[in-house]
Amino acid sequence: MNIMDTPSDQIIRRYLKRWPVAAFLLAEMPLTTFSLSSPQTGTDYQIMVEAPEAADEPGPWPAVLFMDGDEVFEYAVNVYRELRASNAVPPVLLVGVGYGLSPMAFGDWTNFTFTKSANKRLRDYTATQMQTEPESGGANDFVAFLTDTLLPELARRYSVDSTACGLAGHSLGSLAVIHALLHAKPVFTRFLASAPSLWWDDRSPLKQIATRRENSPNLSAKLYLSIGADDALDMTGDFTLLEQQLSENPFDGLELIVRRIPQRDHYNVIEEAFREGLLNLFSHP
Repeated sequence: MNIMDTPSDQIIRRYLKRWPVAAFLLAEMPLTTFSLSSPQTGTDYQIMVEAPEAADEPGPWPAVLFMDGDEVFEYAVNVYRELRASNAVPPVLLVGVGYGLSPMAFGDWTNFTFTKSANKRLRDYTATQMQTEPESGGANDFVAFLTDTLLPELARRYSVDSTACGLAGHSLGSLAVIHALLHAKPVFTRFLASAPSLWWDDRSPLKQIATRRENSPNLSAKLYLSIGADDALDMTGDFTLLEQQLSENPFDGLELIVRRIPQRDHYNVIEEAFREGLLNLFSHP
């Protein structure tokens, strides 16, 4: 298995071929960005923030942290702005966690950011070390960075509601989301996992969930799980296994929303997954 998100050696070319062209034509967005060093991982992260206008929408606000911020944060911001325009969700502090790499231009597969050495998603998002990927398995340190370094920094800069913070990710990024969910005392309470790469390390995420359920069946959180109905068969098959596992051995207190999004695959599902996830996790009571 290579470092990509699906077990296919053609993922880059498929990515370029099937991701909507319009996604790469987004307008420039006036986001706040800053660099934050992590004592836990030894990495400097690029943090991108879409903050409500404090004068018009005073906090505190829930904060949602998006994995793979270099590539997917624009999609999150786009759908959030649409939802806010229709008052479908309350003000939320959106945060992209990236590595300071520019998103690739459409058609430029040589600049695919997931393959750049500065991108540490393989290390940060995986909880177990796969034999063929010696740098993997650093999710404990990465989640510690999110909870012990990034959240306090966000609370210093913004009015954050620490009781309603969430994590969001797609593909390999969803493994970090699931890992944080399984912590004995989760700091986050709302989780958005789109097309999780459950194949990782012989389906180790499913084993982690089973172990957590056996050791402690209580898990007070809200989880939105989704996948494109047209994703690869191995991805949708693993997704079904996860759904069955959570249904047959449910956690006490876990509110689960499962969605298969029609006519979407692994590459063009992101905006719809983020839109539905934010609606389900943060819509007005």
